[in-house]
Amino acid sequence: MALGLPVSPITARRALASLAEQGVVVRRRGRAGGTFVADEPPQSVLAEFSASPAESQAVNRLVDRRLLFECAVTHYAAVNATAEPLDELDRLTRDMAESSDWSDYHQADEQFHQLVGTASGLGTAVEVYHEALAELYVYFIPYPIELLHKSNCDHVALVAALRAGRVEEAVEIARKHVDVLHRTMFMGLAEGGA
Repeated sequence: MALGLPVSPITARRALASLAEQGVVVRRRGRAGGTFVADEPPQSVLAEFSASPAESQAVNRLVDRRLLFECAVTHYAAVNATAEPLDELDRLTRDMAESSDWSDYHQADEQFHQLVGTASGLGTAVEVYHEALAELYVYFIPYPIELLHKSNCDHVALVAALRAGRVEEAVEIARKHVDVLHRTMFMGLAEGGA
């Protein structure tokens, strides 16, 4: 998890230990082991993690900002992308499909979206898009890997649309992919999740 977030491994371990003590996560040993969200985490503890209305509004504004940028870079990637970045995007979708933990997936996901931006050919405007991604990624929580694998289907469809130069289809895939964050970002913990 520390590799996917701007924290040290020791900080991530301490946070997970604290969450395990509070009953929010459970640790399982063995081959299929790991740290997982508890089936019924204490609602009183989850309430402490809920976003304030101001923070929730700020995150939703970041999602909207990313949505605008994502649609723009996707449009131009569908027009300008060459075979090399498209092949790399395909490789990243395979990496995400094979990921077994959130951190590995998140790193490949970040590279994927940055590469879509670069493939757009929008020059220095892509830096602003990358900044918007970075601002929003600070708020990401470790989603279950099954949910991420389902989200990766969007990536696969997006690469196919980019490769075929289907601009409208590519933009619609990107729009839906980002718009879902309004319902699934960290504030979903206290609202029952999505």
